[in-house]
Amino acid sequence: MTAHPHGTPDGASAGRPLRVETHGLDVIEDAERKGTPRTLFWPWFGANVSVLGLGYGAFALGFGISFRQALAAGALGIVVSFLLCGFVAVAGKRGSAPTMVLSRAAYGVRGNRLPAVVSWVLTVGWETVLTALATMATATVFGALGWGGGTGTKAAALMVVAALTVVGGVMGFDLIMRLQTWITLVTGILTIVYVALVADRIHWSAVDALPAGPAQRFIGALVFMMTGFGLGWVNAAADYSRYLPRGSSSRGVIGWTTFGACLAPLVLLVFGLLLAGSAPELSQAIAADPIGALATVLPPWFLVPFAVVAVLGLVGGAVLDIYSSGLALLSAGLRAPRYLAALLDGILMIAGSVYIVFFADDFLGQFTGFLTTLGVPIAAWAGVMLADLALRRRDYDEADLYRPHGRYGDVPLLPPGVTLAATAVGWGLVTNTAAHWLAWQGYLLAPLGLGGRTGPWAYANLGVLAALVLAFLGTLSTGRARIRRQEARVPGPAREQLPLP
Repeated sequence: MTAHPHGTPDGASAGRPLRVETHGLDVIEDAERKGTPRTLFWPWFGANVSVLGLGYGAFALGFGISFRQALAAGALGIVVSFLLCGFVAVAGKRGSAPTMVLSRAAYGVRGNRLPAVVSWVLTVGWETVLTALATMATATVFGALGWGGGTGTKAAALMVVAALTVVGGVMGFDLIMRLQTWITLVTGILTIVYVALVADRIHWSAVDALPAGPAQRFIGALVFMMTGFGLGWVNAAADYSRYLPRGSSSRGVIGWTTFGACLAPLVLLVFGLLLAGSAPELSQAIAADPIGALATVLPPWFLVPFAVVAVLGLVGGAVLDIYSSGLALLSAGLRAPRYLAALLDGILMIAGSVYIVFFADDFLGQFTGFLTTLGVPIAAWAGVMLADLALRRRDYDEADLYRPHGRYGDVPLLPPGVTLAATAVGWGLVTNTAAHWLAWQGYLLAPLGLGGRTGPWAYANLGVLAALVLAFLGTLSTGRARIRRQEARVPGPAREQLPLP
């Protein structure tokens, strides 16, 4: 198997020297578009093979549901949410630009800045969470080995993890694709060893005895899995498919994106459910330190390899996040080279990681609050983007994606209005106890007869699903005429003749 020029399997220049990627929001030219849809397997698998997937088993059972309910909620949430990523990835090969630039076709060139800001906050939040988890996992392993797991260890671990993440984000696509291939191989092998070592801790009788929960809790677990997996990536789903040739199979793009992203989480979820369901005390410990708690059931000789697999898996996800967060920041209006945007995000990531590692007491509470609050507007954006993509019969006019007076407009009223309305409904149907300043959420639960902020539907997180569906249907029903007018316009001057916003 040879290496693609961008580090993916399929090309012919494995020995190409690494350099900082100069592409930012610009369109990838045809001469640089190589590979096949199956090369998408590597970045998506490498970003989601983290042993954090085992922790999601405990997270799902934490909703008070049975093993079978948690398995169904997890599998459905993972597959459906990553399938949405696969659909959005098609836009990448059709438009050759980053996800949050392609979003301008729906929102207008400058109207797209609002969803770009939300996307930026989400990706910075995710890279911060992953970096903090890698830091805490390293400290836990060092403590278990008697090498010290205190403040000094955490500080050193944070510097190493942050350095790996920031360097990958600054260097860009070429290094990321090469890293993800190796991360996939190393973490995949070591994760299999982990599963083999702790398999004897599974007790089916305990797992099978877990009582079933009501439908509201099942839905809550389902939505949590969707926001924790695919909806956390959907706003970056086209950032890698944009390097594929225009003639690449759309079915292949959808299939390889979904398959690569789903494979590891599905396997890890099943084992995580069995492990957490067998030991309630382990399930509770995962809420405070997901990766570190999983290390406590290992023999000492495997702790160092476990630290390697934990850190590499989390860094694999964080690197993709920092790359996409830099692109989102540029889409939001920052005028700077891509690598400087990634560096700025790295600084924010480090600051957020310091807070989580050294000051936050309840990781799961903070994590859940983060996912539900930002999951609503991202779900609304995804609904608009998916409906807009489904209505288009032609590829994007790449020049007009950068031209406020082109076919896509500057600040159209309808798509942002649909997004804001869907978000308002969504926030009215979720609750967030992780932060007092978000206590206003859930304001529709009582008027709609769902029991209010303390009723049975309070933690079902219906708002994420509502925002996704309302935005999709709203765009599908109102956007057809607008898109037909866009596609009927005569192409304007070439992109090289225009100043790019």
